[in-house]
Amino acid sequence: MLFEHLLTRYRGLFATVVLLPISVTYAIWLGIRNRIVFLLKSAPAKHDLKVQKVIEQIEDWKQEGCKEKLCTARFYLIPWSHGTLGFLVSAKLKIIPAKKYIRLKYLPLYSLDDLVRTFEEESRNTEKNDFVEGILFSLDTAVVMLGKLSDEIGTDGKLNRIRRWFKPWFYKHVETYLASGQRRVEYIPLRDYYHRHTRSYFWTMEEIIPFGNHPLFRWALGWALPPRVELLKYTETETTKNLREKHYVIQDMLMPMVHLKKSIEYFDGHYNIYPLWLAPMAIYDNSENIGIVHPFATESGGIDELYVDIGAYGTPRKEQFDNRKALPLLEKFVVDNKGYQALYAKTSLSRDDFSKMFDHQDYDQLRQSLPDCIKAFDQIFDKVSSTGRASPIELRKMKKR
Repeated sequence: MLFEHLLTRYRGLFATVVLLPISVTYAIWLGIRNRIVFLLKSAPAKHDLKVQKVIEQIEDWKQEGCKEKLCTARFYLIPWSHGTLGFLVSAKLKIIPAKKYIRLKYLPLYSLDDLVRTFEEESRNTEKNDFVEGILFSLDTAVVMLGKLSDEIGTDGKLNRIRRWFKPWFYKHVETYLASGQRRVEYIPLRDYYHRHTRSYFWTMEEIIPFGNHPLFRWALGWALPPRVELLKYTETETTKNLREKHYVIQDMLMPMVHLKKSIEYFDGHYNIYPLWLAPMAIYDNSENIGIVHPFATESGGIDELYVDIGAYGTPRKEQFDNRKALPLLEKFVVDNKGYQALYAKTSLSRDDFSKMFDHQDYDQLRQSLPDCIKAFDQIFDKVSSTGRASPIELRKMKKR
């Protein structure tokens, strides 16, 4: 088909001409709507009504014999449960006062050993750093960024409003520090910092709109980025979908900090995809060891709560790469090294391997103790795994592959 051919070959142009205007229009409407709701303060008043509506729907479900599973969204739930334990209708949050800026220090590094040492030391230094992030541009080149909240712009750096539409994409800006070799400090507005990867979807926008970081495009249309993710799906053809399934990677793996070097080397040989994203993550210990994820138990009998999120996004450079074969091998590496897979992304784990990665003991006991929980909600595996969601016919097709 001509349209499919054009959409496949000129996806970036289509995204620019069609999707960006639609995204901007939708964002304007959504902004106006949210502003009106905020000014009228209608959302809190309607909360009890929404909860009552959920209760009525559940009562109707019971009266009809609990024939089908209830549908739950994964963003309104108990962490890691993916809506398989119940509906979260209320929560108390601890509010921490924010500051105006992030003092961000850039550390260019030129060896894997330096990266691993620096990233671990800075991640463990929670008194010095509020934020730690690393971007690897190759196996031996990376920039580690150290962030500290600040109410004022100090004399050791300049203000950089990185969210302005004409600014280079953040990771491209970070890459310039590799060329200079200098350790510099910038002050970034807090909202800008939180959205530092939004315009470029980290670095995946380059594959959607290859010319998106060109100065002319940034000045003319940078304010319209990014197009909404849900709209991008409409640009997919059967050809691009098949190509994405085979060649495209979006994965975050949580690895014990002690295995950081080994994990980076594995990603390099297995995917050869750059940039790679690093972010520290704590999995806190508790006296009862409750939950499906636990801190790392060291060989000496101690507990290490520090993990690192390794994010791989984009098309690997490895020749004859097929993600349908590569993903199971990566998941095995993660299981063997006591890591965890971020469950928003695709997983090919079997039910048994999924249980090895995530401790189900307390989870299963809780589900058994809650009335109608098993009738109402699928297990986590059934919600996040393509294998768990597949029909018997689809499973036979997958096995033949």
